[in-house]
Amino acid sequence: MPIWAVALIILLGLAFLVITSIWLFNTVQELASDWEISNPVFRTDGSSGASGGSESGGAESNPITDNLTIFSPDAFKAWEGTERVTILVLGIDERCDEIGPTRTDTMMVVTMNPADMSGAMLSIPRDLWVEIPGFGVDKVNQAHRLGELYEYPEGGPGLAVDTVEAALGIEIDHYVTVNFDAFIQVVDKIGGIQIVVPETINDPSYPDNCYGYDPFFIQAGNHELDGHSALKYARTRATFGGDVDRAGRQQQVVMAIRNRILRLDMIPQLLLGAPDFWKILQENVRTDLTLDEIIQLALLAKDIPDGNIRSAVIDYDYVYNQVTPNGQAVLIPIRENIRELRDELFSAPDAPTPVIQDLDQTMSSENARVAIFNGTSVFGLAAETEAYLVNNGVNVVQIGNADSAEYRSTQIIDYGSHPATAQYLTQLMFVPPLNVTSGSRPTEEYDMLVILGSDWQIPGT
Repeated sequence: MPIWAVALIILLGLAFLVITSIWLFNTVQELASDWEISNPVFRTDGSSGASGGSESGGAESNPITDNLTIFSPDAFKAWEGTERVTILVLGIDERCDEIGPTRTDTMMVVTMNPADMSGAMLSIPRDLWVEIPGFGVDKVNQAHRLGELYEYPEGGPGLAVDTVEAALGIEIDHYVTVNFDAFIQVVDKIGGIQIVVPETINDPSYPDNCYGYDPFFIQAGNHELDGHSALKYARTRATFGGDVDRAGRQQQVVMAIRNRILRLDMIPQLLLGAPDFWKILQENVRTDLTLDEIIQLALLAKDIPDGNIRSAVIDYDYVYNQVTPNGQAVLIPIRENIRELRDELFSAPDAPTPVIQDLDQTMSSENARVAIFNGTSVFGLAAETEAYLVNNGVNVVQIGNADSAEYRSTQIIDYGSHPATAQYLTQLMFVPPLNVTSGSRPTEEYDMLVILGSDWQIPGT
């Protein structure tokens, strides 16, 4: 082939590449301008959740999207935050022709820590018996319905977030609410997922979305699942562990989706399918994250090694079965066990602390006067803690109540320079070093203040 022909082919190829890139960028930008993910109207009457435009003066108008901002050039930069980010993921149980607020079918807490590039997932069974703020005790999956029904701040997701925060004693930064259509379509768009099924599942009573049955059967072994099959696998409860087993399968599916997307050969497919992905998310996802934050967090999640991602389920090590007086089968939390699990998954890594030789003797020589204030609603906790610390050589001079009974974690405040006493207390009370702070002296009555949080329990009790 002559040189001029080779050069012509190269020039035509470059031109095609440039034109294609410009088309893809413009297409995605136009779709992003109609982004409704921050507050979509979910289907409640069998119709599509997407909001249509209306004509006013010959121009289309959408009250939801008119005030939204197209993603900025910073969207594809690395996540710049250094603090842990925790997100509550809610799967919505929508049924055909169902009108009104719905319950959650899936509830999962996802956390990412940029400081040490680690992540964790905790699945919460929908029958967990918890206190729903302002509504009394109920199954945790009712929080979303009640929040929507009674117009709670941020609606159903807002009440679900507050409920999980109160139940686990953690702070949740954001929420993402997804319906079944989004799950099915995303799995299909990425070409399905690979799953290792540990046991044969036969569920002749698997529900369809119209109060009928859509039987599901899958044998143990390796499978390539499409969207519908993956949803059935994630939702069925036809195994010995019921709802608890199901929560574990949901995490398995999430990791399978992540692994599929991160495969190198998926990148061209994702680029070509970008317009369809925008449409899926726009119609079926609700979140308080901005579009920039979604992209940046996705890039952060991509870079977290698999070995740094922990997963756990609130299973029968953390709950036990019970039937309520009105006949509901529920799961009663074993709070101490759940607290230990929470600390493993969501506590910040311990900051390095200097090693103090002969710590107990150095602590005694500091002769720090310690006050204990109860920051919980547990009656007598300060007095019991005083006895425990005095028995271990701590000079406790005062006990009382803190300014609030809602402290989630125990705090130690040093109003001088008593490093040995502070370190001794962190060891006795299992307090993370990051919970030790310094402050100006409020009174002359004590040198250090311990504020007891809901994470504190006297060892052996």
